[in-house]
Amino acid sequence: MNNQYCIYNGKLYPSNTLLISPNNRSFRYGDGFFETMKMINGEIVLEALHMERLFHSLQVMQFDKPDYFIPAYIHQQIQDLVIANNHRQLARVRLMVFRGEGGLYDLEDNEPYYLIQSWALKEFPAYNEVGLITGIYSAARKAADAFSAIKSNNYLPYAMAARWCKKMGLDDALVMNCYDHIAEATTSNVFIVKDGVVQTPPLSEGCNNGVLRRYLLQYMGDKNIRFEEKALTQEDVLHADELFLSNAGFYIRWVKQCGEKIYSNEFSKRLYDDAIVHLFR
Repeated sequence: MNNQYCIYNGKLYPSNTLLISPNNRSFRYGDGFFETMKMINGEIVLEALHMERLFHSLQVMQFDKPDYFIPAYIHQQIQDLVIANNHRQLARVRLMVFRGEGGLYDLEDNEPYYLIQSWALKEFPAYNEVGLITGIYSAARKAADAFSAIKSNNYLPYAMAARWCKKMGLDDALVMNCYDHIAEATTSNVFIVKDGVVQTPPLSEGCNNGVLRRYLLQYMGDKNIRFEEKALTQEDVLHADELFLSNAGFYIRWVKQCGEKIYSNEFSKRLYDDAIVHLFR
């Protein structure tokens, strides 16, 4: 898009500028992570949760954080970019953090490099009255380890699952973990409803520590909605009453079908109306 910009390590560049070296460790090894955020009327939705996850990821991935690299600095960098791009009203913002150049054992430095991009959105994401058609992708397994909750730049299982979805004519895919349980979907966390109880995999199952997942769990706890974090088998998903997905971009999406199973959407629609609409519009 013409006249659009990105920020790379504190400097504003036209968005089509070539910035990454062939020796970049994120390009070579996926050595980094990212945050995707929603901007509405100049405010980052659930900003505190995004910043908490971002700086936890820095710690887990053992970056040497400069003194200036704090939430207020990141906030201002994002504001500078969306103002330059005229995106403050409604936008998607992507912040990628990564190490610089070097081989596997001989990195040049350990400080965080970063790239921020933004894209204008046309409208607030509405609840999808036409449910998603999904399947279970079994060709990859999501690891369940110290790094699985991070939004890693190594995105291969999800990229291949997305290609499988396109080939199969599906809207999304559920991704399995190393225990043959359901971990998450390609870009979102997974929730089911069974006999009035909401269930979602715990972080120990390898799912991403999704910002909206955290918000929904807190909301349901505050409202005394019955929920539990538990391992989900394929049978659990295929015998559930409802299935829905969550992330910070679209908030909640109803899954109408997974394989041959058809789901209702009474709870997810009510959750969207109660937990999302009145807070973020």
